Amino acid sequence: MVNARTYRLWQHLAVSDELPDAALPSVIEALCAVSHSWYGTDSQGEEWRKRALREAVPALLSRTTDPELRGRLLEQTDGQQVADLVETGVVTAGDLPAILRTHRVSRELVVGLARHTGQVDAAISLLPLLNDTDIEYIVTGWDLYQYRSEKSSVPPMPRALFDAVLERSLTPLASALLTPEECDDWTRPFGWSSRLGDGLDWRILATCPERWHELIGHPTLGPAVRHLLLDQAELEAHRRHLQASTSVFPDDETGERGIPAEPPPALDEDLLRACLPALCLPELTELPKPSVTGRHRLHHIAERVRRNPRLADMAAEELHAVADACVRRGRLLASPRKSTPDHQTLSLVEDLALLSNNSGHLAKACALLAVLEQPKVVSVPPDPRWAHINDDADLDSPARLLQRNHQHHRAEALVALAGNPRTPRTAVTELLPTLHPLELAWISHQDGAPDWLRTTAADLTPAEEGDGVLRLLTDDELDRLADPAAVLQSWLDAPETEGVLSRNDVYHAVLRSRHRTMDHLRQMPADRVLTWDEPNLPMPILIARCGGAPERWDALLQALDFSHDDEMISFGQLLDALGTQQAAATEPT
Repeated sequence: MVNARTYRLWQHLAVSDELPDAALPSVIEALCAVSHSWYGTDSQGEEWRKRALREAVPALLSRTTDPELRGRLLEQTDGQQVADLVETGVVTAGDLPAILRTHRVSRELVVGLARHTGQVDAAISLLPLLNDTDIEYIVTGWDLYQYRSEKSSVPPMPRALFDAVLERSLTPLASALLTPEECDDWTRPFGWSSRLGDGLDWRILATCPERWHELIGHPTLGPAVRHLLLDQAELEAHRRHLQASTSVFPDDETGERGIPAEPPPALDEDLLRACLPALCLPELTELPKPSVTGRHRLHHIAERVRRNPRLADMAAEELHAVADACVRRGRLLASPRKSTPDHQTLSLVEDLALLSNNSGHLAKACALLAVLEQPKVVSVPPDPRWAHINDDADLDSPARLLQRNHQHHRAEALVALAGNPRTPRTAVTELLPTLHPLELAWISHQDGAPDWLRTTAADLTPAEEGDGVLRLLTDDELDRLADPAAVLQSWLDAPETEGVLSRNDVYHAVLRSRHRTMDHLRQMPADRVLTWDEPNLPMPILIARCGGAPERWDALLQALDFSHDDEMISFGQLLDALGTQQAAATEPT
């Protein structure tokens, strides 16, 4: 057994300048050999030994050239200290074989190697062993390693290392664009955003805007760079502008505090023109399932034009041609299936309104809007608790109600179509009478809509009593009516809509009302009644229904054991499933 004083002695010997070279193997062996006792490994002794070894390793490695002895030391040194030793130059690229035998490659190790001119190639060779997070951190966190350096400043990142990181990050996208038919991502809706989103490739590319002009012409990475710039450059500039807007700072001229002006475009005109070959995603032209991939491709192109409005004039003919090609090859304007979600149809219409100049296609896009579900808007009484926050008297107007319920998108798409000069005006005016009164009111209040459209919509907008709004009343307002229970029933009888929130408003209004009856509760979803904020609402009913019959309580347990995939039952169906008894006739409400 070796005690702490012994290890301290070896440590002092290791760092002593008077220690002869011939003694180095013995000192290294003493500090690297596992501490044993009569019962096995001595845990306390191991702590002393490792502490002494950690303090002695820099001095021993600086004096030892034998690869075997250096490997003996490095295999017992933790990864953080190895990176520190690489940073200071005590450990070099020649020690990598010994390091890699027992240590995981870390970003600190790569950065430490790259700080020394002759070891950049060795650092680059380790990049394939790093994950995306570490790869990104080599670039974005390069200066953060300054605290580990004895120098007053950190040297700039070697150009060769940055180029290797850039190639490592862009190569997957470049390969996918080269052979898109072999990549399943292009046929999945979310695959497009994952491939061309703000991933590692863009985050690395965003750090070198001064090299974008150069990289666009790269023989293999150029297409990937063009796509990323079109998709992400303006978004990144907008994000940074918002971040700057949240910080208050003095204005240079007035000395007052204010919000920064809108930033200039991230891509200058020359750079934007250089990206035009990638604008219409030519790599994806011949993909299978054109009804799916064509729609996604068209939408992706439209989003690029929305981010860079200058493209609408720069590439007008190409945009018109690709819109026609996507529609024809994918038969995008065929009558939608019943299972087609409304938002998908709306997206297609808005994209065509932006990109197409085909009057026939634009007229068919108008017709698609006619088959979409009519909005069903619910007006909820204002909560008195928030009256001091929002006193907008116009909050309950038809146009505001439609937008507040997020059901203005069909009218918004029609306004976009009307704004395209190639859309037949008759196709728009024929659709107007089929719109919901609230949609007409919304259109008539849009400053960006053509004057003829606003005038026609205003003429067709009915009076307030026919605006199609389901207005929920407070109990005080219901008290003034002849049959409050019938009014509650009319709310429950109102047609359902895709908007979950509006239906929830109806259920909450009925449950809150003191005019509710047992008949109202039986029509509502069981989970809404059972999970209402007032436990005293369902409990007396269930107790009266089940009574002292154990089999009915078991039936209740089974009835409530349903998954999210099961069909939701009404509260009345739940009660009927528990059987009947005389007490049920007088169930409390």
